[in-house]
Amino acid sequence: MISVEEALTRVFALLTPLDSEEVSLAEAAGRVLSAPVAARRNQPPFACSAMDGYALKSTEVEADALFKVIGTAAAGHRFAGRVGPGQAVRIFTGAPVPEGADRVVPQEDVTRKGDLISIGHKAGSGSHVRPEGADFAEGAPFDARRPLRPADLALLAAMNVARVPVRRRPVVAIIATGDELVMPGEDPGPDQIIASNGFGLKAMAEEAGAAVRMLPIARDNADALKTVFGLAEGADLILTIGGASVGDHDIVGTVAADLGMEQAFYKVAMRPGKPLMAGRMGGAAMIGLPGNPVSAMVCGTVFVVPAIRALLGLGAAPAPRRSAPLAAPLAANGPREHYMRARLTDGALAPFASQDSALLTILSEARALIIRPPGDSAREIGETVDYLPL
Repeated sequence: MISVEEALTRVFALLTPLDSEEVSLAEAAGRVLSAPVAARRNQPPFACSAMDGYALKSTEVEADALFKVIGTAAAGHRFAGRVGPGQAVRIFTGAPVPEGADRVVPQEDVTRKGDLISIGHKAGSGSHVRPEGADFAEGAPFDARRPLRPADLALLAAMNVARVPVRRRPVVAIIATGDELVMPGEDPGPDQIIASNGFGLKAMAEEAGAAVRMLPIARDNADALKTVFGLAEGADLILTIGGASVGDHDIVGTVAADLGMEQAFYKVAMRPGKPLMAGRMGGAAMIGLPGNPVSAMVCGTVFVVPAIRALLGLGAAPAPRRSAPLAAPLAANGPREHYMRARLTDGALAPFASQDSALLTILSEARALIIRPPGDSAREIGETVDYLPL
């Protein structure tokens, strides 16, 4: 067995960031930029009013001063003339500040009668003018190498960027194996169970930015498994579920080797998830996940999501850890790195009493995986430990 750290290193060695494609801004949510883009205009593109009020010369502003209103400026409709001495323009938020004016007095600080206004005694000193390019200037770079968020898309749109270069979505093919499996909604036989792991892994991979293909269940014979492997052609990452152990019906490793897989490792010193394997098959990396539901999902968190992020050009890095105090004591850990399901309540971690790798109800309730290093000593309430958020 190898350590989790070494296994991750070997998984990353199987991966190369994917090539780029260009997509419209409307299709770019959650995508990862592959190259920086630049603003195509200033924002604001002109000096504009930050308030509803009156635009005039700042040197003329004093209490009780009178001005003649000579026109109106609104968003999308500038005042075409010039503001001279003793003159003002009615202006609304977002409108271009007229030539000759450099200050906006808010409407609540002004008294108007017909075409004349007078400045009140409470007018402050702020200009209430947003300078041209105050937010960003033409040519300003945007290089957020992370999944694009709603605020990023709004910024790119304001920059007048209609299309962006992004990493291609990794195609992940998921293959569940086993004679005992049937799909949800089917009528299982007396010795069968419902195939559940693939749906959790599919959601996990899609959340990380992948495009997922769920392939048919592969039965426990070499011909069936080879057929389903053939359906994974074109994938960047193949995930198999089950069949990676050493039983008579665990044939994934053998069949994959027959198809040319170059194995990177088999078995990791972790709990749950020991019977994990990885390698490369043709143009795809392959990770063979355990069949136990919790084991598969924990390995998905620890290995699959970081692998997808590496394919997206986000770096070869383990899942980010956090730390929190324990709300209950922990016994000493054994020789394998242990990922313990836990509640996270009021900032403290409370591990579940049962850590059986078949119990999905506990995984569904858990909000954290406490990470116990190999040989970690007993821990008391209040001690700080690392965890992965769920």
